[in-house]
Amino acid sequence: MFRVDESGAAVEWTGDGEYMRVEAWGADSVRVRSRLMSRPLDTDWALLKPAAAGASDASGAKPTITIDGTGAVLVNGNITVRLAIYGWQHDHIRLFFENTATGKTLFKEASDGGALRLKARAHHPLESGAESPIASFEAPADEHLYGMGEYQQSVLDLKGSTLELAHRNSQCSVPFVISSAGYGFLWNNPSIGHVTFGLNRTEWHADFSDQIDYWVTAGDSPAEIERHYADATGHAPVMPEWGMGFWQCKLRYWNQEQLLEVARGFKERNIPIDLIVIDFFHWPLMGDFRFDEEFWPDAKAMTDELHRMGIKLMVSIWPQIDLESENYDEMRRRNFLAKTRTGKDVGMWWPRDSQFFDATNPEARAWVWSKIKQNYTDLGVDAFWLDEAEPEWGGDYDYAHYLFHLGPVGKVGNIYPALYNKTFYDGQLSIGREGNTVNLSRAAWAGAQRYGALVWSGDVHSTFDDLKSQITCAIHMGAAGIPWFTTDMGGFAGSDITTDEFKELFVRWCQFSTFLPVMRNHGDRGPNNHQVLDNRGNKITHVHTGDNNEPWSFGPEVEATMVKYISLREAMRPYTRELFREAHENGQPLVRGLFYEFPGEEAAANIADEYTFGPDLLVAPVTELGARSREVYLPGGETTTWTNLHTGETFVGGQTIDVDAPLDVLPVFARDGRDHGLAGRI
Repeated sequence: MFRVDESGAAVEWTGDGEYMRVEAWGADSVRVRSRLMSRPLDTDWALLKPAAAGASDASGAKPTITIDGTGAVLVNGNITVRLAIYGWQHDHIRLFFENTATGKTLFKEASDGGALRLKARAHHPLESGAESPIASFEAPADEHLYGMGEYQQSVLDLKGSTLELAHRNSQCSVPFVISSAGYGFLWNNPSIGHVTFGLNRTEWHADFSDQIDYWVTAGDSPAEIERHYADATGHAPVMPEWGMGFWQCKLRYWNQEQLLEVARGFKERNIPIDLIVIDFFHWPLMGDFRFDEEFWPDAKAMTDELHRMGIKLMVSIWPQIDLESENYDEMRRRNFLAKTRTGKDVGMWWPRDSQFFDATNPEARAWVWSKIKQNYTDLGVDAFWLDEAEPEWGGDYDYAHYLFHLGPVGKVGNIYPALYNKTFYDGQLSIGREGNTVNLSRAAWAGAQRYGALVWSGDVHSTFDDLKSQITCAIHMGAAGIPWFTTDMGGFAGSDITTDEFKELFVRWCQFSTFLPVMRNHGDRGPNNHQVLDNRGNKITHVHTGDNNEPWSFGPEVEATMVKYISLREAMRPYTRELFREAHENGQPLVRGLFYEFPGEEAAANIADEYTFGPDLLVAPVTELGARSREVYLPGGETTTWTNLHTGETFVGGQTIDVDAPLDVLPVFARDGRDHGLAGRI
């Protein structure tokens, strides 16, 4: 049975115990929800309400719905959904998604297989009475897929992949995918689960959920699809000017004078720097949300001196609340903490027993921000590093064992990093920092970009294989609608600053980082580490400080190359500023796979070790130890030219060339002469 909603923008169908709603949701886009024995829920999750209910495009054209004996058809701009009736009693529905202009089928729900009696919308029951829904589709076997967030692999085309829908340290699940067939698909469900992009079918699985809920958009290019997605889930804010330069960090600057000495060292050497970071264990105990005054005796004087030098300060915040923290008892009494189902009420036991602050609780978010304002922003702190944003449940990720205000972690857990970021974004807006807010976050979910989430790729290791994986991570995060992305320059773990091997890796990673949305140096360096004692002789930090990590820490040759690329980053500032504007206004990623600028070019569809930084600069990082040249594919065919910014040579597109890459040179090519003043600087 069909019913057209009073808005005229949605068609509802009931039959065989199922309630389905297909609704126009933004330009060229629809939202589909299916639930058993009850009307679909109006849960927001990642999606925002469309700006103009029912309007399909800028002209104000409305969606149309027609119903006849074969089913129903909803047309919303350039997307058409056919709801086709089938079955002996005409009590089943199958959905087909089409491009309105061409009539081409983008994809369709999986068939029932005749005698197999399969269900494209399967609401599998759980023993608890809840359900584990699966949505199955038939999609073009030759499509190429991109997005889905950050997975530590150097796979670009995701067709044929199976991905876990869950966050982990260095894994970030953002369930939005772009297809070369001309559509984008958002799984609007924060449940833990998995997705398979098979040749024979695509299957989205939620381990624990109330309904099937997804959003589809049609577009003639990846850029158009990305614009629709940003409109549907939120646009990234304006990146402040200080976000475009160089950021300095190490595992842990452990006291106020050490941090200031490093900042002064940059100024004495005339090395450009925009921001410096105080990382974890600057507090007495996790969850105290304040500086330890023994080591940071006058934070206001420290921030004032940094600001006089033109340097912003970022401070690390963890969501863990130590069971002996000064805030633990109150937060537990007020239900501001996550909860274990059984056993000891602990979410993490490194370095001591703690529980995570429940960012899904709006009262808890407001309470935590009040502490942050009092103890950080009122003292001049400019930005926050939101670590453990997954969060990292006990190190073994037993999602079924924990509860949030919004529900069980297995059901809603993937939304946590977005709401963790929202805590700090809303707080900074409340003190007048609109247009001046960045949160460095170790995870994100769909929609987190609207809260100023700058995602970094977690605790990756200091290897060339890890460097190679960060290229695809950056591309996929941008395609998944998170335009702000960065990595730990040199990798986080396993480095030795005295070895030639690490110095070479660090230089190559530095070059790569120059052409990321944020150029940021960080890592747990070795071989020399230090334990810090308080004035009673206790190891209150529980964690070493890490070896030196400043440009001058690696010897004069590395320092010279690093300064060269930091200076190059400064010269790029007008171009980078324009890319951030495009990210804010139109949802465009800064890091783009070759498929993005050259859709339909089959040779460019699965190149995983190159990308364009914006539309004009092709970047080809060196990811092999000892390599002093590499092959580079130049896309675009004979109508496109590419100029090597190191040598000045110009080549036509559509060919693979061998390029020299001495240790201090990153192969970068300007498209059609648009070098943005960088020629001769590389």
